[in-house]
This record gives sequence, C-alpha cells and structure tokens, in this order.
Amino acid sequence: MSEHHLTDTSFASLGLPEALLAGTQAAGFEYCTPIQAQTLPVALGGRDVAGQAQTGTGKTAAFLLAAFNYMHRQDEAATETSLSRGPRLDPSGEAARAAGEVSSRPRSAPRAVILAPTRELAVQIHKDAELLARHTGYRLVLVFGGTGYDSQRRALEEGVDVLIGTPGRIIDYLKQQVFTLSHVQVMVLDEADRMFDLGFIKDIRFLLRKMPEPARRLNMLFSATLSCRVMELAHEHMNEPETVRIEPDKRTADKVTQLLYHTAMEEKLPLLVSLLRHHGALRSLVFINTKDMAEHVAATLKANGFEAAVLSGDVPQTQRMKLLADFTQGDLPVLVATDVAARGLHIPEVSHVFNYDLPQNAEDYVHRIGRTARAGASGDAVSFACERYVFSLPEIEAYIGHKLPTSPITPEMLPKLEPSARREYHPRPERGRGGRPDRRPGRPQEPRRAPRAHHPEHGARHPEPETRPTRPAESRPAAAPPPVSAPAPAKYPGADLKPVSKPQVRRSGGDKPVIG
Repeated sequence: MSEHHLTDTSFASLGLPEALLAGTQAAGFEYCTPIQAQTLPVALGGRDVAGQAQTGTGKTAAFLLAAFNYMHRQDEAATETSLSRGPRLDPSGEAARAAGEVSSRPRSAPRAVILAPTRELAVQIHKDAELLARHTGYRLVLVFGGTGYDSQRRALEEGVDVLIGTPGRIIDYLKQQVFTLSHVQVMVLDEADRMFDLGFIKDIRFLLRKMPEPARRLNMLFSATLSCRVMELAHEHMNEPETVRIEPDKRTADKVTQLLYHTAMEEKLPLLVSLLRHHGALRSLVFINTKDMAEHVAATLKANGFEAAVLSGDVPQTQRMKLLADFTQGDLPVLVATDVAARGLHIPEVSHVFNYDLPQNAEDYVHRIGRTARAGASGDAVSFACERYVFSLPEIEAYIGHKLPTSPITPEMLPKLEPSARREYHPRPERGRGGRPDRRPGRPQEPRRAPRAHHPEHGARHPEPETRPTRPAESRPAAAPPPVSAPAPAKYPGADLKPVSKPQVRRSGGDKPVIG
C-alpha cells in the first residue's frame, strides 16, 4: 500500500480476467480504494450493489470492472454451453439461456448500459472505459445531447456492446427504434442523487422498465449520498442490492488546504488576480454562480495577462470538450466555470480551486473543492465571502463540520487592474415584494438613471416654462369680451329646472354606510 487512500487489497487478488488485469495495469492501478475493495467482491460475485462514497474515490473504475467481468463470464458460459454435448453440464439452464441470449442478440442491442446525469460525466466514464477495456474487444458507444446526432446514431447502428450516455439522448434513439434494451445484462446508474436534482428520475424509470427484469441482469447504483429516494429507486428496480457506505471522517479530503477571505464585491477581482499571480496560475478552477459574472471574470483575467476561458451550460458541447482537453493538458491554466464542472470531472493535478462566489448549497462546496487533491494528491481551496453570498457560510461550515480558517487582506493584495474590453457586468438587485428592488442594507443596488427628459446627453424634451419667450403686456391686444347670446328656448316644460343632487354616501369605520 503506497498511499494512505489505498487499501491492502490488490486488483490481482480479485480474480479478474487477464484482459481486465492488463487494463488495470495500463491505467496504473495496483491497489484498490476503499469503495473498490468493498464493492468489487460483491459485484464480481454477481450480486447487485448500491454504493456510497465521496467524490474522487474510484467509483467509476469499480462499476466498469464489475460490468466487464460480468459480460466476460457470460461469454464464457455461452462458449461452454455451445461446446457441451448434453444438458448434464448445465442442470440449472442458466448458461443455456445466456448462450441463447448472446447468439440471438442484434448488433444494435447493448449488453451493458451506463447512465450519467451530465455530458461531462458521460465523457469521463467513456474515457476510463476505453482504457480499462482496451484488451477486451468490447465496442463502446457514447451518446449525449448537444452534438453529433447523426454520428452517434450511425455508431449505434453499426453495433454496440456497452452504451454510455445521458438519459435524454438515449431515450430519443430508443423511441426511434435505433436500438433495443431487451438484451441488457448490466445496468449502472452513476450519481443517482444528481439524477433526482436535475429532474431525470422519470426518464430513468422509463429506461429501467424497458430492460429485462432485475433478476436477469447485474445492477449497480453509485451516489455521493444514498438518500431515502435513492434507496427507494434501488429497491424498486434492483435485485436485493447490498448497500456499501464509505463514511469518511471528514466531508472534505485531508490534503485540501482550505482558506477563506472576507471581501467586498469590488475587492474580489483584484484579490483573485493577486492570488493567481502569487501561486503561478497552474491549472486553477474558478467557480462562479452565474454565467454572466463568469464571462466578466474571464474577460478581466484575459486583460490582465491570464489565459482563461468560461465553461457553463450554454457553451456548445464541442467547445466544452475542447476546453476540458486544453485544461487537462495544461494549455489553458485558468478555467472559469459554473457548477456544471463541480461533479464527475476527473482532471489530474488541479492545483487550486477558487470559490469566487460561495455556493448556495453546502454539498456543492464539497463537490467543488473535490476537483483538487484527488487520488491522494494535495491541493488548495480558496473561498471569497462577499456581502452577496456570505449568507451561505454558516450552512457550509455546519455541513463540513468545522470552521473555515480565515486570512486578512492587505493593501498589496489588491492591485490595480486593467479593465476588460467587455462591457462591465452589474448584477441585478434582488427583488422584494411587489417586484420592487430590495432596499435592505447590505445588498448592492444599481444606480438610478436620470429621467430621459433631464438626461444631460439628450437634453430636455420641452423648454422650461421660465425660458419660453413672452410678449410684453402693452404690446398684446386686449381680450375681446365674449359675445352675449340669448338663452335657447326650452324644448319641453320644466327643462330649465336644476336637477336635484343626490345625497352623498360615505363610509366611516365599520361596514354601515353613512348618509350626509
């Protein structure tokens, strides 16, 4: 055991096939992490697993190795059945059924389906799967929304053994009958709690009902938290899963150095630039809550000598993959991202994570700083607590179980910045009752604009009354008296009488009217 985050259980002792052992060696895996050491013996024995562990602990490798091993055993059983001369070698008939399913399976019917909540996580799973299954010969197909619709469809039609993707695009192809789920042998649901958060649970249930019954397949569910709703899903669509929980002593990794600065809104950008200059800006992630602010921060960093880019939900998928590849290879030192990058991304050697905005969910704080100090490495997590997002700090500290250490801000840590070419971003004030801006103290307010009629750039629409030209009184002609006209004759008797006014009704105090 070379690192404290590993166990004494080696992959060689698990009885994996030679092809999978070669894949683990190519990936540099020798000893199991705690979640791998406890879930792999269960899954390799053919039993369903519901596993919980914090981010960056090796859950992906655990379910990939278990899925490939199950498929390999099914192939071996089918081969033995085809070579046997009689049913006496297979009294239960399970191998015969497996052989029949393998032989009758269409090319476009996947044997394993791995579901992920986000496109970035699906891409990461596919990348790890290619490495571990490089010697198995299994055909892996990745499908997700946002790009490559026709190419992904052709890949499915050409044949697939392991289907990895997001629920929406998988359902799209399934309804078009591009493939079928009637021959699925392995089902994996990754980040199950995130599926609920993103509203994918109905899609997940739809796909699970299209697969064979749970007793005829291997089912694995992994999540950062095994909540009641996640366990309800597991017991409904899995075959008596065995629960494995890896409870860490701390919510965050031991080798993450956490630090907090109490800043004003206008101090955050200068402080970020100062810290990036001090630390060398070597593969740093900057998390921001909104897309507009992320674009403003990235533009300011570029104007001050940093190569930075924005990763948000609105970025096209092809550009996302290019940004992640550049960031992973070190060509892009600073990546400004929203919470779309907080989960599922395994980027090695991320040195610093900056919470430019404190997250409004305590769990998101743990996932954000989990992008650094992965697999036993060390890293720094720096957070800014401004007057806009400081209200999340007590909840975060209660969730992680300790106070965040703070550091003072000195004047030299706030350098003067070069302005960006992008239009300066001003956040909208939060709305109070009746749709009006909230004027409570401590919240930034937008400057009020002058009325258009008095705006200095536009001038007044009409001249002021005292500036209007007037004629002298003696030069003006006297007003002629109005002509006297005779009263019009009455058209009917009594038409010249005044109408009687009705009494006014007013209300005072109670419900009864008062006449006066």
